[in-house]
Amino acid sequence: MTRTDVPAQPGGPDGPPSLRKPTGSAGPPPLVPVPPGASEATRLLCAGTYLDDTFRDAVIDELYVHEERFAAPSLGIDAARVLAHALRARRLELGWAAAILGVWIVAVPLSFGLAALYLLPVVLMALGRAVRRAPVPQWLARSLAAGLRWYGRLALALLWLSLLVTAFGGTVGIMSAGWPFSSLLPDGLSSLTSDAPDAYSSLGSSYSGGTGTAYVGVVAVLGVWIALLLPLMLALLVALQRGQFARALARELSRERFPDVMSDPAERAQGFRFQRLRERVRIEQHGPLVMYRAADPFCGAGDSYRTWSLSVELNPRSDRTPEPLDNSAILARIVPLVEALRVPSPHGSPEVAAAVRDRLRALEIDECVFLPAEGLPTRAAAPYAPEAFEAHRADAVEEGGETRRHFLRIRVGGWNEGIVTTVFVRVHTQGGMLMMEVAPHVLWPLRQLFQDADRLAHQYRHHHHFGKAVWALSRTPRSAGDAVLTLLRGLLSAWRLATAGHGAALPEGPAAAVRELGSFGDSSLFQDMDVARYLKTIQQRVAAGVTTALREAGYQTDEFERRIVHVAEGGVYVESAQGAVGIGDHNTITHTTTGQGSAEKGSAQRGNG
Repeated sequence: MTRTDVPAQPGGPDGPPSLRKPTGSAGPPPLVPVPPGASEATRLLCAGTYLDDTFRDAVIDELYVHEERFAAPSLGIDAARVLAHALRARRLELGWAAAILGVWIVAVPLSFGLAALYLLPVVLMALGRAVRRAPVPQWLARSLAAGLRWYGRLALALLWLSLLVTAFGGTVGIMSAGWPFSSLLPDGLSSLTSDAPDAYSSLGSSYSGGTGTAYVGVVAVLGVWIALLLPLMLALLVALQRGQFARALARELSRERFPDVMSDPAERAQGFRFQRLRERVRIEQHGPLVMYRAADPFCGAGDSYRTWSLSVELNPRSDRTPEPLDNSAILARIVPLVEALRVPSPHGSPEVAAAVRDRLRALEIDECVFLPAEGLPTRAAAPYAPEAFEAHRADAVEEGGETRRHFLRIRVGGWNEGIVTTVFVRVHTQGGMLMMEVAPHVLWPLRQLFQDADRLAHQYRHHHHFGKAVWALSRTPRSAGDAVLTLLRGLLSAWRLATAGHGAALPEGPAAAVRELGSFGDSSLFQDMDVARYLKTIQQRVAAGVTTALREAGYQTDEFERRIVHVAEGGVYVESAQGAVGIGDHNTITHTTTGQGSAEKGSAQRGNG
C-alpha cells in the first residue's frame, strides 16, 4: 500500500463536514446499478429453487416459516423474489409428487397387485445409491452399489418383458429355468418368469383359451396392461415435470423477461402470509439498518476476508495547534476519495472514458448501523423508519459502543453480482488515540448447478424425443421415492408452520442469508484477482482519507502511514524500544527507533496496532 496525497477538502459552513462533497471535475456518470430484483444473481437463485430442493427448503424455512427472524442483508439480490419462486417451486413439486403417488395408488389395485412387483427392483436400486455413501472402504462401496443397481435394473427389465409377453396372450417361456438371468430374479417374480400355469402366468391363457368366464379374463389382462403401462405413465410425468422447468427458464426466468417483476407469476401469489412477509423482507434486506444476532453479526455479507484493526496515538504536530477530531470528520474525508473510484482515468475522449466497464464505476457506499435483535417486543418494532434510523446513526457514529455499531459500507458487485466484495469501515477516537476497524467480506460465486440452469434447460428443450424419453425412463425408478420424500417435507413444513408458534416468538436475528445459501465457495483465478484488486484499492483510499483527516486536524501522520502499510496487508505490527517486528504474511518492515525516540514519534511506542 503506497501513500496517496490528496488536497484538503473543506467542510460545510455550519459545523462538521458532511460525508459527501462535490468533486472538483465532472467525469462520466457512474454506471447505472441493476436493481437487485432484476440482477443475474437473483435470476439464478430463483432458478436454483427448482433445481435443488435442499436450497429451496432452507429459503422457505428461513424467510417463511421463521417469521420471527429478521431478513439478512441481501447484497445484489432480492431475497423476497427468491422466496416467491421457492414457494412456487414447492407447490409445483408437491403437485407432481401427488400425481406420481396417485398413479401408483390407482395402479396397484387395478392391476391386482402386479404393479407392486416393481417395488422390489426400485428398492434395490435405491439401496445401491445409499451404499455409495456408507462408511465402508471405497472399493467395497462401489462394488456393492454396482451389484445392487444392476440387479435391480435386470429384475425390472425382466419383469416388464414378462408383463409385455403376458399382455399379448403368450407365455413367458423365454425366461424359463434355462434363461441365464432367471436365477438372479427374486422369488416374487417367479410366477411371471415360469412356464408353470400358476398365479399371474395363467392370465394369458385364461384370456386366450379360457378356463373361466370371458369377463374374468378381460379384467385380468386389463390388470396386466395397467402394470405394463405404469412405468411409461410415470416416465411421462417425470418428463412433463422437467419440461415445465425448462419452459419456466425460457419464459419468466429468461434474461429478457426476468427484469419485469410484475409479469412474474410467482409474484402474483395471493397468500396473505406470503404478501405480508414479502413486504417485510423487502423493507429489511436493503435498508441501512442491520438487525443482527450476536453469533453472526455480518450474516449476509459472505466470508470474512482478512479483517484487521489498527490503533495509533493522536500526536499533535509541532507547527500548529490541533483541532478536535471526531469520527464524522474522519469519515467525511474517506467518502469522497472512495466515491472518486467511480470516475475513469482520463482517456482520449469522453466517449472512450464512458465506455470503461470497470466494476468500480458501480461502487456503492452508504452508512449502516448494526443493532442487536434481542430486546425488541416484535419484529415490526425495529426502527426502519428514516427518522428513527437517522437518530440511531447520529448517536452510533460517535459513541463507539459494543452492541450498536456504525459502519461505512463500501460494496462492489462484480461478475453480474456473482462476486460481491464489501468493506465495512469503523473509526473511533478515544483517550487521545485513533482506532480503526476494517472488515472486508466476500460473497463467492453461486453453485455451479445454478449457473448451469440455462444450459440444462436449453439442452432439454432442444433434445430429440428419443433422448428425452431415455432421460425420463432413467429417472423413473426413483420418482416414487422422491415423491414420498417431497410430500413428507411438505407435511413437515406445514406442521411446523401450524404448531411451532414462530409468529408469537420474540424476534431474533437472521440465522442464514439466501445469497450465502446459494454460494459454492470456490472461485476462478480471474475472480480472485478482481477481489484482491477491489480490496486493495478501497483500503488504499480509506487509509488516504484517514491520513488526510489527521493532517488537516494538525496531527502527525507518520506513525499511521507506517503501520497501515503493514497491517492492511495481513501482518501484525509489534513495536518496542529496540525496533519494529512484523508477524504474518507480507511482513517486510524497515522502520527502527532508538531507545530515546524522536520528537516526531512522541509517544507512538504506546500504540498497540
